Amino acid sequence: MSLNTLTLQQARTKLDKREITALELTEACLARITQVDADIRACLLVCADEARTAARAADERLRRGEKGGLLGIPYLCKDNIMVKGLATTAASRIIENYLAPYDATVIKKLKQAGAVLLGKTNLDEFAHGASTENSAYGPTHNPRHLSHVPGGSSGGSAAAVAADMCIFAIGSDTGGSIRYPASFCGVFGLKPSYGRVSRFGLLSMTSSTDVIGPLTKTAEDAALVLQVIAGPDEHDATTTPEPVGKYTQAVAAAKDLKGMTIGWPKEYFIKDLDSRVAARVRAAAEKLEAADAKFKEVSLPYTKYGIPVYYIITPSEISSNLARFDGIGWGKAHQEADNLQDFYKYSRGSGFGPEAKRRIMLGTYALSAGYYDAYYKKAQAVRTLIINDFAAAFKEVDLLLTPAAPHPAFKIGEHLDDPLAMYLEDVFMSGASLAGLPAISVPAGLVEHREGTPLPVGAQLIGPRLSEAAVLQAAKILEQAK
Repeated sequence: MSLNTLTLQQARTKLDKREITALELTEACLARITQVDADIRACLLVCADEARTAARAADERLRRGEKGGLLGIPYLCKDNIMVKGLATTAASRIIENYLAPYDATVIKKLKQAGAVLLGKTNLDEFAHGASTENSAYGPTHNPRHLSHVPGGSSGGSAAAVAADMCIFAIGSDTGGSIRYPASFCGVFGLKPSYGRVSRFGLLSMTSSTDVIGPLTKTAEDAALVLQVIAGPDEHDATTTPEPVGKYTQAVAAAKDLKGMTIGWPKEYFIKDLDSRVAARVRAAAEKLEAADAKFKEVSLPYTKYGIPVYYIITPSEISSNLARFDGIGWGKAHQEADNLQDFYKYSRGSGFGPEAKRRIMLGTYALSAGYYDAYYKKAQAVRTLIINDFAAAFKEVDLLLTPAAPHPAFKIGEHLDDPLAMYLEDVFMSGASLAGLPAISVPAGLVEHREGTPLPVGAQLIGPRLSEAAVLQAAKILEQAK
């Protein structure tokens, strides 16, 4: 077995037994990146020398007898998360020369834990998209089939894990951006509860729904990463003060789901759902039933408003958050102009890509005088109704099981000229994001594609706020079920 194909837990065991070194594990991942990334294009930056230095430091800590879940484990990080001294481009030309002046809290925690950063991964520009085609540096390809998208916006991170370029990866999820590519690439993608993981150092997209989380090869691996990155942060007032759960212990102890009731939300099984995906999700339900879970149909009647609500709130917050990128203080090359207005037109006009511009204009319109009450304020009111939907459902059930994506990965370029179709890709993801709930995409098997190539699909588990332990337990049971 090549070392880069190890799961996090397998690598942890071998490192602790001194069967391998962190440097050997890191070299295996770097070699894999060199071997396959010219085709997949998951990485925007590979910091090989820095990774080797970090690996040697981790080996020294291991030699001193130090223990730690992520000590010596190589990973990749989405390029909208700051790492001090490294370029942080968010896959956009407007900040292509920007060097982060500090570490995001997540990165700081990973460094303290001894994890080894290999580099930064591709994404839709500023995380605006569901396919990783909107990157200023070109699309990422799905390692399961190179002519297909990996999903987005954390497509580079998902593709890297699926292609064994790293042991785990870090992404961000605003309306499905971890779970959606996890489904398309056949890996685990966990969106923690809003506020469970600090957003400090994340380039904000939608501040009220942005969450950082892991993409991994197993449910247990997701628990290991979450155990390190979760927790309150004085630099992020939106983090929750509640104690971090014992995620690794909970997942390790998961043997069955006796006493757990899982909801089957009827609004998620719509006529546009690919029948092959529906069949895989039903098969997942049967596996959970075999593990002694009970199922109950529930209703989330405001589900149909999730997409329109999300695509009013999200562009509105994007319009505000992207206003800071003016071409002056964020690394954009300077251009002479007669006045400041012309300079802004040049820098923002040439620096932002089409999708970023589209969302800025949508958001600015929704927030403008005369339209704020009609659009943004009303969307926030309906968001409350969506939150209440979930709260009512969780009085009857412990978790929800839904499809992750409505179909397998589509071909690169297939929807690029249809923004509305791309927005609809978030149909099963936006609800949990708007409500701030934990959710995970679990590999649910392969389906045949029209080209004859099997493609992965995912099942999504959603839980009440701060129920990550239960979500991960159910994910592990589903993973292990035959």
